[in-house]
Amino acid sequence: MTRRPGFLVYGLLAAFVVGSAAPFYWSFLLGSHTAQVAAQGVPPLLPGGHFLDNASRVMDTVPFWKALGNSVLVSSVCATSTVVFGTLAGYAFAKLRFRGRSALLAGVVATMAVPTQLGIVPLFIVMSKLGWTGTTWSIIVPTLVTAFGVFFMRQYLVDAVPDELIEAARMDGCSQIRVVWHVVAPAARPAAAILWLFTFMATWTDFFWPFIALPADNPTVQVALNQLQSGFFKDYSLVLTGATLATVPLLILFVLTGRQLVAGIMQGAVKG
Repeated sequence: MTRRPGFLVYGLLAAFVVGSAAPFYWSFLLGSHTAQVAAQGVPPLLPGGHFLDNASRVMDTVPFWKALGNSVLVSSVCATSTVVFGTLAGYAFAKLRFRGRSALLAGVVATMAVPTQLGIVPLFIVMSKLGWTGTTWSIIVPTLVTAFGVFFMRQYLVDAVPDELIEAARMDGCSQIRVVWHVVAPAARPAAAILWLFTFMATWTDFFWPFIALPADNPTVQVALNQLQSGFFKDYSLVLTGATLATVPLLILFVLTGRQLVAGIMQGAVKG
């Protein structure tokens, strides 16, 4: 017989939930008060009634809706592209035999050890030569595929797709593309869902490169939030209202995909 979780387990889970939700609640709390209350120190523990007013001020201060649209577009395209190219490359490294495979995989893994900041200047020069600076192309194209995505999918597909299944599909007359579509893609669905979600979050929260490549009138959400705190006096109620609004889409994404994500993880964890 399996034992039910005790009080200690539920207590630890409750503590983790409270600790995880505390930063979001703190942002919403300060965003629901006026700038004077936020500047005084610790505000009341109950929300105030000024969140909608502060949200309206955010819309008037920065092009928030345009920034939100840019972030949704860039994050969705980059996440989808990373999953597609990562699955294709991961399958090639995991199941195909070709000369230089180990050396190429080692090169892909080695690029993950290179700090992103080292490539910012050459990347900006390339984007400038192409005439893409100031547009979302400069944010999308460099992150269409990532070394982590390739390595992550390769590690998953090594065990998730048996060689016998691929050989059986080839004996049935499947081309390489059909093998990927009908055999590899269904088996890679749990890992692809996780990779898509993590890539979307990483792109959504990225600030350094969009801050350099995009102008003030065409920002992403994170760049727009930075514009809220420009000036000598920082209105923390305004800044944290913007931070709360920028977090809401991620929460909605988790609510909509959480059950499918957990089901995919469980499906990928149970084999045999």
